[in-house]
Amino acid sequence: MTVHIGAEKGEIAETVLLPGDPYRARWAAETFLENPKLVNEVRGMLGFTGTWRGHPVTIQGSGMGMPSLSIYVNELIRDYGAKTLIRIGSCGAMQEAVAVRDVVLAMTASTLSTPSRGIFRELNFAPCADWSLLSAAARAAESRAVKTHVGGIYSSDVFYDERPDLNEQMERHGILAVEMEAAELYTLAARYGCRALAVLTVSDHLKTHEALPSDQREKSFGDMVEIALEAAFSE
Repeated sequence: MTVHIGAEKGEIAETVLLPGDPYRARWAAETFLENPKLVNEVRGMLGFTGTWRGHPVTIQGSGMGMPSLSIYVNELIRDYGAKTLIRIGSCGAMQEAVAVRDVVLAMTASTLSTPSRGIFRELNFAPCADWSLLSAAARAAESRAVKTHVGGIYSSDVFYDERPDLNEQMERHGILAVEMEAAELYTLAARYGCRALAVLTVSDHLKTHEALPSDQREKSFGDMVEIALEAAFSE
């Protein structure tokens, strides 16, 4: 056990999917895993371990924002031996070509700040996805005929953003979407020699203000989870 994860040794798989919402972790585990077992409920941050096509998988909620994700990813890697970590979550589109319900595969994650900023000091570290996961996820999305975009995203450290000037520059430089966790996930994976990827469903659009209705989210999020699982265990 750790401070934030109550699982026993051996109850966390080497492959971990990380939704921010603990209830989405429960839904994904019950929908996609065989024999899912609740292995963590410390502070209500639910985690489940089961199998997918015979492969052990843990789906662990990570909370909102990079500081919260950093806690769980550090403990998953250092104390439980996680090797492959894939964020599955929602994002807001920042380009007109990216539509609600589309999937975004984050090649890079730009950010103003992460919990790891103090380590790098003056260096602007460039967090990026693991190529084997990214390429496998792109193939999985193509095989499922899911409209997918691969490129840079923005990991924000605030939800209620008041920097329209910054958004304009990101749009100008081709940033596909905004979310709140991937940059720190990629940084920690690089630090510990693990594989990481963010597979994101577009739930709203910053330019058109369109939003995905709640009754249509399950199918769209389901595509995202299956892409992540296929990528994790691609030959």
